[in-house]
This record gives sequence, structure tokens and C-alpha cells, in this order.
Amino acid sequence: MISIHQKSYGLDVVLYNEFTLEDFYQLENALLKAIEHIHLPNLLLDLSQMKDFTIDMALEHLRFLRQHAHDFGRTAIVVDDIWIRIGIRLANLLTLQRPRYFSDTATAQKWLEQNTQNSNTIRNN
Repeated sequence: MISIHQKSYGLDVVLYNEFTLEDFYQLENALLKAIEHIHLPNLLLDLSQMKDFTIDMALEHLRFLRQHAHDFGRTAIVVDDIWIRIGIRLANLLTLQRPRYFSDTATAQKWLEQNTQNSNTIRNN
């Protein structure tokens, strides 16, 4: 199950239980819409309630990241399960993504908002 919310900096995504291919397609559509509306949208992925993921989803995720490697700003990942963290890090070795890991969503959101504020300051000057 997936929950997606638009924010000023991009998207907040929370995954529950198993991350399936259907969930990924919902995420992919939301990400493509975010790219249309925000230059280099930031992404918060809250995986703290995710228990598992399907292999077909993981393959689609890698395909998407390769196609859109330069379309996103910062990525914050909230995760507390060591095995999921290791899996994510291994997947990121195959892409250009450099996410930052957090133990809570509030800190992750502040980090993403800070990047948005810095971008707005640069654009206004």
C-alpha cells in the first residue's frame, strides 16, 4: 500500500507492508507529474512501515531511476529496518542516486525544505 502527498518541495511517499508493482506504478505517475510542475522535485520516501517488496517492482524501480537520473533533487529515505536499508543501498549503487537516510520524517522534511529554500534564494538573486 502506498500514500503519496504533494509538498512544496516535491512529494512525500509512505509505503506500508509490501511494496508491489501496482504501488510502484502509482509512484511513477506521481513522480512524472511532479517533474512537470517542479524543477528537480525533492522526494521523501518513508519506508519505516514497509515490510517487503516484490522483485518485479524492484526491477521497474531501477529502470525508472536510470531513465530519470537527473530529473530529481534531493531524496530523503526514512527507514529503520537494516535489511531494507542494505537493499536500498545496493540498488543505489546501480544508479546515480545519492539519497540521505533518516530515522524520522520530521528531520527528513526539514532537510528537503532547506534545499527548496536555498534554491528559491538563489533564483531570486
